[in-house]
Amino acid sequence: MVSQEQRRRQLAREKFLRQQQRRTSARRKAHMRNSVIASVLGVVVIGSVALYTTGVLKNSDDKKNSASSSATPSAAPSSKAPDPCQKPAAGAIKKETWKKEPAMSIDTSAKYSMKLATTCGDIGIALKASAAPHTVNSFDFLAGKGFFDHTKCHRLTTNGIYVLQCGDPQGTGMGDPGYKLPDENLKDASLKGNSYPAGTVAMANSYNAQTKQGRNTGGSQFFLVYKDSPLPPDYTPFGTIDAAGMKVLGKIAAAGENTGAGDGAPNATVVINKATVTKS
Repeated sequence: MVSQEQRRRQLAREKFLRQQQRRTSARRKAHMRNSVIASVLGVVVIGSVALYTTGVLKNSDDKKNSASSSATPSAAPSSKAPDPCQKPAAGAIKKETWKKEPAMSIDTSAKYSMKLATTCGDIGIALKASAAPHTVNSFDFLAGKGFFDHTKCHRLTTNGIYVLQCGDPQGTGMGDPGYKLPDENLKDASLKGNSYPAGTVAMANSYNAQTKQGRNTGGSQFFLVYKDSPLPPDYTPFGTIDAAGMKVLGKIAAAGENTGAGDGAPNATVVINKATVTKS
């Protein structure tokens, strides 16, 4: 017999799935419209469509994500918590994209870590280079190019699943580096019982569990899990957040999101001032 809690989680997943499908459809329409405009003007528009997981974090880069920009506004919050974060550092977001995944340059037998110096505090992440080499290699490349610097973390979910989504230079859930990454490490021992545990860092993508389409569509968008979240193992887990980083996420989550519906832009001003990947 299905317990009340199991049924609640199932309903939450289904709700996010429906939201992601609507976002994916809207993104496709926007992409087609932009393509027509580009052809008329003779401008080549390079973009990407996908964030949150399929249903949840879709990459807009969603899955789930569709981990994607956002949620459709529904109810205006009755009150807004004070912004717990500082003003962003001066600087401009890089606009460069690449047609191909970068050549493998990391040592998969070595240990790598990533530091996200954000307006809300530093978030340290131990990267899983041997288990997710393509993903870690890409982050090493992009961080070295300053791709993540000055970018906003554009999505916070506080109901059903509990993640902060970042990595989109557009800040809309539509951006990516111009190339796609393969899914990796989907059988990680930590992903038990269709749940991503608190402290996990995983890739957003465009996978749709219902149609079974959209594999291998990771880009630059990723999500940070601040509380155990019921999600199927469809998003590449490639890192683990340190204790100090979890405190930062807790502060961001406590400030809530801007729709009052549990899925929207964070009220906190979460900007990655600098992202650095280090080999130890």
